[in-house]
Amino acid sequence: MSSYTLLDRVNTPSDLRQLPESQLKQFSDELREFLIDSVSNSGGHFGSGLGTVELTVALHYVFDTPHDRIVWDVGHQAYPHKILTGRKDRIETIKKKDGLAPFPKRFESEYD
Repeated sequence: MSSYTLLDRVNTPSDLRQLPESQLKQFSDELREFLIDSVSNSGGHFGSGLGTVELTVALHYVFDTPHDRIVWDVGHQAYPHKILTGRKDRIETIKKKDGLAPFPKRFESEYD
């Protein structure tokens, strides 16, 4: 059984926007824990991503993504973004052959 009670229910930003604001802190905590667990298993840089968890949640909650575009300063900041935009199940493939790119790529997702 997963300890990600909210994160397990969110696969897209529209799912995220269904949560009440009162649950966004718990959701952010779960997203951060998931990022740590995932990148610890697969390797990669996640310090920048840890610093953007709340920002990523807020941007996707407030803006109408993918119609409203988000531009990331560096790719490693986008790991939480990738998790929130339908790539949660593939996040451990970052930087692996045929895996996710470590930065936003338009061919991966309409959100990039």
